[in-house]
Amino acid sequence: MDISGASAIVTGGASGIGAAAARQLAAKGAHVVVADLQAEKGEALAKEIGGVFVSVDVTDTEQIKAAVDKSLELGPLRALVNSAGIGSAQRTIGRDGEYDSAFNLDNYKKVIAINLIGTFDCIRLAATAMSRGEETATGEKGAIVSMASVAAFDGQIGQVAYSSSKGGVVGMTLPVARDLAAAKIRVNTVAPGLIDTPIYGEGEDSEKFKAHLGQSVLFPNRLGSPDELASMVIELITNSYMNAEVVRVDGGIRMPPK
Repeated sequence: MDISGASAIVTGGASGIGAAAARQLAAKGAHVVVADLQAEKGEALAKEIGGVFVSVDVTDTEQIKAAVDKSLELGPLRALVNSAGIGSAQRTIGRDGEYDSAFNLDNYKKVIAINLIGTFDCIRLAATAMSRGEETATGEKGAIVSMASVAAFDGQIGQVAYSSSKGGVVGMTLPVARDLAAAKIRVNTVAPGLIDTPIYGEGEDSEKFKAHLGQSVLFPNRLGSPDELASMVIELITNSYMNAEVVRVDGGIRMPPK
């Protein structure tokens, strides 16, 4: 699918994997809406790639609609990349056996609200706009790529909220693809492994920690780069025969319990 001259939305697009995807979409000729809460980074990236920044909290339906409407001002909406998400670490029960020490339910709900419900809300609204568009030369109206995680399959101790949310993204991929097939919209998911993003911090200690983590990757023994993830996102958007798939991009890692 040719996305040159079309518009694309990238949630969580101001940094990390989202920013790499936004840059590669722009390099393909797309007009990119960088949808994020990080205004300074988002505006700087949008200026760099000739796109537009829109402040979006993916738990706010009206803000998502505003991003979709802005994308339609730039060109036909052909691509959505769901990269917004948060993590959380806590064990299901505490060591003292007290109810109040169990996993904080509000935190669990927040992770689900952002990573899972937010992803679906973006999909249903962007797909609605895509469905009203004209078909491309390849007979499509759009393509959607969501970001899951290897934690959807190999969730570690303390990752119950994150793994639940990403497992939900994996689980929705096929049924949403089936729902949207009639509208000629493809849906795929990427499940990243250990990726070198700002979450690991900066400096000598950070580099040592990342090098240690990289040793658990089958091959190559390092963290992946955001560009390596983004290249798969672009493939899933532009390859017209990729649909309803969940693709691990993880160097062959299988996460241990902890």
